[in-house]
Amino acid sequence: MTDRRHLLSTADVSVDDLARIVEAEVDLSEFPQAYGVESNVLVYDGSAIPTDVAGQMALEAEVAHALDEGPGVLVFKSAFARTEVVDAATRTFLDIIERERAAGGDQGDHFGTPGANARVWNAQEKLARKAPDTFVEYFANEAIALGARAWLGPNYQMTAQVNLVHPGGRAQEPHCDYHLGFCTNEQAEAYPAPLHALSPFLTLQGAVAHCDMPVSSGPTMFLPFSQRYPLRYLAYRDSGVKKLFARRMVQIPLEKGDVVYFSPGLLHGAGTNHTTDIERMANLLQVSSAFGRAMESMDRLGMCEAIYPALQRATQGSDWSDRDTANVIASCAEGYSFPTNLDRDQPIGGLAPMSQAEILAAAVARGASAAELSRDLRAHRERTLP
Repeated sequence: MTDRRHLLSTADVSVDDLARIVEAEVDLSEFPQAYGVESNVLVYDGSAIPTDVAGQMALEAEVAHALDEGPGVLVFKSAFARTEVVDAATRTFLDIIERERAAGGDQGDHFGTPGANARVWNAQEKLARKAPDTFVEYFANEAIALGARAWLGPNYQMTAQVNLVHPGGRAQEPHCDYHLGFCTNEQAEAYPAPLHALSPFLTLQGAVAHCDMPVSSGPTMFLPFSQRYPLRYLAYRDSGVKKLFARRMVQIPLEKGDVVYFSPGLLHGAGTNHTTDIERMANLLQVSSAFGRAMESMDRLGMCEAIYPALQRATQGSDWSDRDTANVIASCAEGYSFPTNLDRDQPIGGLAPMSQAEILAAAVARGASAAELSRDLRAHRERTLP
């Protein structure tokens, strides 16, 4: 290690050390609720997530263990009981892509070749505004919510970016993700070692498959267990690490409606689409801790207003649950009370002022009108402004 023990250096990157770490194999006995493992990727039944509190807590603990000390990646198969909602979201996203392309929008990618794919940035807000009924059904999904809770706890911030990789689209460079994965080596070296350890716990990476993805279509390449390498954020640009990744990476086929979650500290990258007829689309979920900073800014007040009538309609369904409502609210509203203006937004009767999510939940519970919700949300925003 560098002489300044609290800092890490690219000079300390060791391909051999990383190679020893990624030689690990999943011990399925550590993950009793998984029904299998494929190429060191844990596989769960997304259609059979426990509905009782004890069962959910046990699964959340197992998911967190898998992302931290396990392979760092898992998939919930058949997470959407009704793939029709995935199709509806796909149609909305394709419409957005066409409109943005016609308007000359830049759909560049962080780690991909320009022109290989199309992006929908801030897909979360755009879906909420353009197709609120679809948004409500889509984000009521328990696999999406459980993975986020398992890694980040309550009050997480859901953002998403759609990635559409055309036939022939080339693979991304292997990389790690936000936060420190979006730094240059020089920038990352300036952050002390404890921040390198903390960064993966501030974000969760995921994806919803919006079409069937055989390996030939280039589903995400993963290097299982690489999130356990302490210098992961300084290693992924190393030429030797890239060669190791090319030798050891794995890909698993996905089906429409599968949900993948992985540690942002895991070396990964979208694969090459070798097909001539598959437009590979995934909704890339980037979920942030309440205690961190999300990568995308969005008008969450406007999102709450947009989806509220659809959420009210959904709650009238006989098969709709309080958990479904909570999942939708968590995917839309700001659940954390801070930062705020404590001169105006005081923590009366508790340790923290009321959050946007709590205001939305209260409105649903009492059957408030859309106008009443809008009034309450806007009054809340005025209290929180500097």
